[in-house]
Amino acid sequence: MNLQGKKIGFCLTGSFCTFDRVVPEMKRLIDMGADVIPIMSENAYSWDTKFGSAVKWREEIEETTGREIINSVIDAEPIGPGKIPLDILVVAPATGNTLAALAIGLTNGPVTMACKAHWRNGKPIVIGISTNDGLGASGLNIAFLHNKELTFLVPYGQDSPYSKQKSLVAHFEFLPDTIRAALDGKQYQPVLIPHIL
Repeated sequence: MNLQGKKIGFCLTGSFCTFDRVVPEMKRLIDMGADVIPIMSENAYSWDTKFGSAVKWREEIEETTGREIINSVIDAEPIGPGKIPLDILVVAPATGNTLAALAIGLTNGPVTMACKAHWRNGKPIVIGISTNDGLGASGLNIAFLHNKELTFLVPYGQDSPYSKQKSLVAHFEFLPDTIRAALDGKQYQPVLIPHIL
């Protein structure tokens, strides 16, 4: 799949357990010809977790993309006036907190600022969800975002239906396909894909 010349904003939020699946997708997009601009939530940018230190992830992302990470509301705001023109914006992983903020139009950090600015430009956003309450409290927000104009979701499913019955995680391997469809104004199908049990 060719994404030659496409400028893709790539936002990461604090679902740290999926970073090892999401960050390689940045490289895939670059290998397909895209120019990837990394954006991180304040938590994703600064927290050390059992899944790796903040410095490790920042260094890997900046080395992969060849760009400095946007990590503040002030630095993300220029996406709106077109000073940082993007063809499409990706939010992956998107936590339940981020989904809630996007659903109600809350600007509470660099990722939600980037989304608000990008929507204002009339351009598509792709969301790769990762939340332990996707079939619970976040369910309404996911449904709302499915119906929001210019918003497309990476196919997702239950990642651990017996131990985490309400948890939903995107199949990040479908990110390039979802981006290509979203650039054509379409939702990639099928959206609901079961994880292997």
